Amino acid sequence: MGTVCPSPLAVLVLLFICLEASVASSSGVPLYKNPSATVEARVQDLLQRMTLEEKVGQMMQIERSVANPSIIQKNFVGRILSGGGSVPKDRASPTDWMDMVDGFQKAALSTRLGIPLMYGIDAVHGHNNVYGATIFPHNIGLGCTRDPDLARRIGEATALEVRGTGIQYVFAPCIAVCRSPSWGRC
Repeated sequence: MGTVCPSPLAVLVLLFICLEASVASSSGVPLYKNPSATVEARVQDLLQRMTLEEKVGQMMQIERSVANPSIIQKNFVGRILSGGGSVPKDRASPTDWMDMVDGFQKAALSTRLGIPLMYGIDAVHGHNNVYGATIFPHNIGLGCTRDPDLARRIGEATALEVRGTGIQYVFAPCIAVCRSPSWGRC
């Protein structure tokens, strides 16, 4: 009976995989934090490290009014939302917003896996929760202008103001068929 000899290519592939794994583990940096690794490899590594509680926490989105560093750390909160009128304090300046979002982010990064949180806000007609921000017409008013370029420029201005407060994503613009013009997102 003959012996089976693995192909040189198979040996090289196996050697490369072992070498990559040993380099990743010897560097002390988890694979999911290695920017040169593929997205798929990073996601797989992170998911394997996460507990069920951490996975559930990452799927949660809580309102800003109930968020604090302790809740973020204890529950592994993945997202926070400031809905309409949800502000850190009366007449909150862009700096107040940035300080608040930064504090929440530091709490998320201090957890076991250091997963950053996503912070979202309703800014359907400008960054209207920030004192002194530029306020634009609601979508129904923009639609009446029949000027797509104006809507684009308003979106760009809103994006700059939102990003300037440390917030990464916005629940706007809303493209919907309105059934009632009294609805705020029309």
